[in-house]
Parts: sequence; structure tokens; C-alpha cells
Amino acid sequence: MAVRKLKALKALAIFLIFCFAQVYVQAGLGNPGTLPQGARLITARLTTRGGAALLNGVSSTSGATVLTGAAIETPDNVSATVDLGPLGTLDIPPNTSLQLDYTDTGARVNLKRGCALLKVKGNATGEVYTDQGASEKTDNNRKSLGFCFLNGQLSPGSVSTVVPMVSGTTAGTGLTHAELIAILAGGGATAALLIIGLNGGTGRGANPSP
Repeated sequence: MAVRKLKALKALAIFLIFCFAQVYVQAGLGNPGTLPQGARLITARLTTRGGAALLNGVSSTSGATVLTGAAIETPDNVSATVDLGPLGTLDIPPNTSLQLDYTDTGARVNLKRGCALLKVKGNATGEVYTDQGASEKTDNNRKSLGFCFLNGQLSPGSVSTVVPMVSGTTAGTGLTHAELIAILAGGGATAALLIIGLNGGTGRGANPSP
């Protein structure tokens, strides 16, 4: 009889130890599915046109997930767009190299070569900057940042020049992707717009004949 009681007490003790262990494990882990109040889970997606872009040095096409801190590079004739969900979008023309960082409140683009167009939504913040210290930020009156890299500085681009390079619709400008990028990167965003206007959307240069 005493042996049975001893076995029963041992079994009860083991069961209680197991229960207490589970309580401590759960308390230590917390709730992994809970985000801080007000936080949003951002999933950025890549869309490419004309071929594959390099994402952290890996050839990637449409549908790839873009994590914060990602290095993105577009070769010649390949453009890309990063959909940042509630934050906005990042358009990347050909021949561009940059790093994209984002949180649940905004996005930052470290432009190293080429051009970029960052468009933010709502209360999201945006910044385009270079390693040499140049920086441009969004505000209540400016929700789009279109810039090209020029000797460590940021040369203003525009929606009407960067977007055609991204979408591949430079027909009507009289310029190729490479020519548009060269003009913008050389600080000639205004010149590019004038050329587009003079060509009148015909896809040809001005006709000198009557």
C-alpha cells in the first residue's frame, strides 16, 4: 500500500512540474503574433520590365520579395518598380543602383547610380539620399521625389521623364532610355523636358523642312 502511494505521489509531482514548466515557457515567449499598437506589417514586392533585375546580387523578376536593406540594380533596358504597399512605390529606371530601406512609417532610398522616383502615400515619409551627403525628403506638399545621381549630388528629375524610362514608353520623346538617363544624370532634366516638348510626341527630332 505504501509503495502504491509513493508511486502516485511521484506521478503527481512529475505532472505538476510539467505544468509549471509549460507556464514559464509560454510566459517567456510571449505572443509572437502580436505587433506593437499602430505597427503595420509591410511586404514589398518587385515588378520588372524587360528582363531580370539584381536583388542583393541575385537575378530576380516580378513577384520577388524585397526586404528592407535590399540592394537593387537594374541593367540596361531593364526597369523595375517596388510596391511598398501602404507606403507607396519606388520606380527604378534602367542602369540604376540603389539601396532601399523601409519601416512601417516610411522609406529611404540610397541612390548610388542612375535615377529613382519615390512616391509616398498618406502620412508615410520618404527620402532619397547619397553616400556623399545629399538628401531630399518628402513633406506635406511634396509626395514624390524624382532624382538622378550626379557626382554624389541629386539632380532633379521629374515624373514626366523618369516614369517613361521605367515603363518603357520613351516613344514620343525622340530619346532612348540611355539618352534620357545621360541627360538627367548630367543635370539636364529641364533640357530633356524641352526636347520632349519640341518633338511634339512624334518620336522624331524636329523637322527642319517646311
